[in-house]
Amino acid sequence: MAKSKVYFTREITPEALVKMYNVLNVSLSGNIAVKLHSGEVGNQNFLRPSFMKPVVEHVNGTIVECNTAYEGKRNTTKEHWETMKLHGWTDITNVDIMDEDGEVALSVDNGLQLDVNYVGDHIRKYDSMLVLSHFKGHPMGGFGGALKNISIGIASSHGKAYIHGVRVPENIWTADHDAFLESMADASQTIMNYFKENIVFINVMCNMSVDCDCCAVAEDPAIADIGILCSTDPVALDQACLDLVYACDDPGKEHLLERIESRNGVHIIEAAEKIGVGSREYELIDVDKTTENNKI
Repeated sequence: MAKSKVYFTREITPEALVKMYNVLNVSLSGNIAVKLHSGEVGNQNFLRPSFMKPVVEHVNGTIVECNTAYEGKRNTTKEHWETMKLHGWTDITNVDIMDEDGEVALSVDNGLQLDVNYVGDHIRKYDSMLVLSHFKGHPMGGFGGALKNISIGIASSHGKAYIHGVRVPENIWTADHDAFLESMADASQTIMNYFKENIVFINVMCNMSVDCDCCAVAEDPAIADIGILCSTDPVALDQACLDLVYACDDPGKEHLLERIESRNGVHIIEAAEKIGVGSREYELIDVDKTTENNKI
């Protein structure tokens, strides 16, 4: 079986995001959703609209998000719209809070923990999805990347609690930890099954705090920026990002790795591979070197 292709560039610019989308040679069509993280009010590390704007415009996409399941400025539709406006997302393109009008249930195929995943009802408006993920640490998941962005990120507010609580929303913060990670993997499978070949992924490895963009009070990054990666396989993509953190020579990586390892973060990747979301086996293609070779 052929290894999944993951493309990598050290360039971290708005133009590089467009380049990395194009290198995948996948033309998303129809009504295109662009899933990203709107950023909690007070967070200093989330990727800004000016950075995302060129690639969003390139695909003529609509930015999509869902309400959170915890206290903050994004846990109701009203406050989430206010945050979208405050952070400037509504200035660059159309925005859709997908669970504003409710949720829809997507079936999990032979999941490890879940039989169903509850996502924003508006997902039914979209034919394709571009997933723009800010790779960084996370207080519960260990790290946040492509898999988290399409599981917790696309789940409705109730769906987020359902995943966190492993089928029992009331157990949102107390469920078995590995079972929670497996629930995220199950949820990610439903999104892959929904969009099939009409979904692609870009991970941006910069501003890599140990804390997620969902944290109003987050630590500053201790590790230097690494680059941008893209793939059609979210499992391979997240695995490649983890491998790059381990392989880098920045001493600040130990801080991030402690967060990832203490939460058994790799388990979401293990679980997602087990249920057929993607493969941990990948070929890393350095776009910068390919470009240089083509100039000769």
